[in-house]
Amino acid sequence: MVSGDDTHHMVHRFPDYIDVEYANGRTQTAADYPTLEDKLEKAAEVTATALEQYERPAIMWTGGKDSTVVLYVVREVAADMGVPVPPVVFIDHFEHFDETEAFVHRWTETWDLDLVVARNEDFARLGAEPDDELALSDLSAETRRELDRLSYEGDTLVLDADTFEGNHLLKTVALNDVISDHGFDGIFSGVRWDEQDARADETFFSPRHDSEKYPPHDRVHSILQFTEADVWAAFWHYVVPDSVEGFPAGHVPETSDDLPDGIAPSDLPVSLKYFEGYRSLGTASGSAKSDDRPAWVQDLGATKEREGRAQDKENLMERLRDLGYM
Repeated sequence: MVSGDDTHHMVHRFPDYIDVEYANGRTQTAADYPTLEDKLEKAAEVTATALEQYERPAIMWTGGKDSTVVLYVVREVAADMGVPVPPVVFIDHFEHFDETEAFVHRWTETWDLDLVVARNEDFARLGAEPDDELALSDLSAETRRELDRLSYEGDTLVLDADTFEGNHLLKTVALNDVISDHGFDGIFSGVRWDEQDARADETFFSPRHDSEKYPPHDRVHSILQFTEADVWAAFWHYVVPDSVEGFPAGHVPETSDDLPDGIAPSDLPVSLKYFEGYRSLGTASGSAKSDDRPAWVQDLGATKEREGRAQDKENLMERLRDLGYM
């Protein structure tokens, strides 16, 4: 399933052919885009600019709702422009729900995507599994260097993608390696202004040019202007009806049984975990249901969407982002 050019490009400086407006969105909020159509129009505009500007773009795709909307817009705009859909990067942090992996592989095939699986090969080499306690002496020099960057002082490391160290090693390092290996210059990411305080100041084109920290590239944030409710509205009005024949645009199922005849939840480009009541999909151990009702029928304004996520990482988001996390 891994595809693309596996040679090491090792880009040490940001390419000089890219001309984007990094301040775009700096003083804005979701309220500047009052309707779903306004939000989608901005997403399409940002996406078109990115597809014109970047020579080797890629799409971060977790199988979650936000990155699936990003992917939908990229596919639509690429079709309009007559250009290929960029590769999609799925980070295998070893702790996904089975349903998430099945979802990604199913829709990779259905949508004919070029899937690149990123993972920390050091832990894969060791056959490490979640909650394993590993001696630092068994880890590669590169992994130990990354731990030094975090001022980690232990002699062993428990593998857990929800800790500060685990998140960095299993997600950020894997992503940075893939960016470096493939020479990606622009990465589409599904972050939103309203999702978290650490993301509230983001811009549509966000530079990551410090080669001391990560391979120089830009992040493309095409759905910053969406709220959680907007993301679900985009699914039921556009993503689902455009992907599933016979699904009426705008039908919002109240339950998993509330679907058109002959259509099951597994037929939709919506993770089954959302039908079960999860609002944010992280690791299998670090995510919890918010409610027993599907995510989109819950009172989205009453509680935080990521409340069911492990809070150690949430509280350290600013430090993680400085290291290259999303």
